[in-house]
Amino acid sequence: MMQKLAQEAFDKGGFNGAWLYAEKGEIISKGALGFRDPENKLPMTEDTIFEMASVTKMFTATAVMLLVREGKLGLDNEYSEYFPEFPFKGVTIRHLLTHTSGIPDYNVEELVTEVREQENRIPSNGSVMRHLMKRGDAPANVPGEEFCYTDIGYTLLAYLVEEVSGVKFEDFLKEKIFEPSGMKDSAILHTRRDGIPSDRIARNLVLEDGKYVPSDLSKNTAAYVAGSDGLNGCDYLYTTIFDMLAWDRALREEKVLSLEEQQIMYTPGKLNKGELIYDDDESYGFGWGIENDDELGLIVGHSGGMPGLNTWFEHHMDRDRMLVMMSTRDPEDVRAFASFWEGMMAIARDREAEPVVSIEDFEIKDPDKTMWESISGKYEHPEGEGFVIDEIFVKDGELWAKAIVDDEDYDVKGEITFKLYQMGENEFSRKLGFLKLVFGDGSLTMNDEVTCKKL
Repeated sequence: MMQKLAQEAFDKGGFNGAWLYAEKGEIISKGALGFRDPENKLPMTEDTIFEMASVTKMFTATAVMLLVREGKLGLDNEYSEYFPEFPFKGVTIRHLLTHTSGIPDYNVEELVTEVREQENRIPSNGSVMRHLMKRGDAPANVPGEEFCYTDIGYTLLAYLVEEVSGVKFEDFLKEKIFEPSGMKDSAILHTRRDGIPSDRIARNLVLEDGKYVPSDLSKNTAAYVAGSDGLNGCDYLYTTIFDMLAWDRALREEKVLSLEEQQIMYTPGKLNKGELIYDDDESYGFGWGIENDDELGLIVGHSGGMPGLNTWFEHHMDRDRMLVMMSTRDPEDVRAFASFWEGMMAIARDREAEPVVSIEDFEIKDPDKTMWESISGKYEHPEGEGFVIDEIFVKDGELWAKAIVDDEDYDVKGEITFKLYQMGENEFSRKLGFLKLVFGDGSLTMNDEVTCKKL
């Protein structure tokens, strides 16, 4: 079933990558579809090496737990005990692990750009620390008061691992985690800074002007992707589907951490007033999202994302299952991508997967285009909105939109244009997102929230 789902997603532009699902260490489904290069010359293979983005955080947290075992760290010790110059007082190791430090929610792209301009090189974790000291920003809130997911916190943890162990972060993970786990193709790599060491590594590809280009060469994403490539802790684990199965077994067989130590990581953190920490609909521990399924018990996992990349790993504690997925191209159709992702996770939970769908499955066939001219034209820009529709127009018999983007949640900034698909009498959407536009009375309403008047 997973193979069929993956093929449907690939055919509809929603998946380009590899997956593996196992029960009790036995592979139930695995495969690879698509290509690992922008020219479509190198086929995706089951031993392709992928960047894992924020899935790396579970390994950073594991490194911290190993140092706690050795008595070199204390979870409730303040970070400033190890770095007296650290500007945010009262922040503990536990706060950093659970994203409750109260450190300002820095835009990593802006931060690494600032550091790179000042130092004229790709920033490292140490240079980020120095930059935080120079900025002198006030905390966003008291440590432990709020959950705020942040990459910066995990770069600080990786920096701490190096300081306390006296070993480079890359070497620490290799010696203490990857080798004991049998993860023979895994490493912390910086492929944009140091070069690509293997032709088995998949390139992360973004859609730009209708073509796929490497994310580190894109005019929209290159500055961030290349500029952040010297950081550790929040990203830059490179691995394979088979090594992630080895990681699943290493956890199960206590090759790196004992089950008691793992249980500490899988326990939801708490805020100062005692509320459990939640990241969307999952609670959060130390580098792991936590789900308690009524039938399957405890499931822990983490997602990862970078421009042109989506990853997922989940470890079923009570039923001895695991699922890993990596996709290395912006989806051509976000609905196909989402339905594939959700379908694979449903199958891993003994549930029926919904079919993979694309926007063409929902759009009105042969729509009445007589109203298109009446809604075409320029629209006002509501103040404070990071994504606004600037103009609606007809081109080559199709309806198009021009938008202005100034929002960190989007890889593409500035002016973008995209085709609109008619979903209802007055409702339209786009292929690369779940945007909802409803027209009426000389205005458009975006996502049922923002109404803009036609000019």
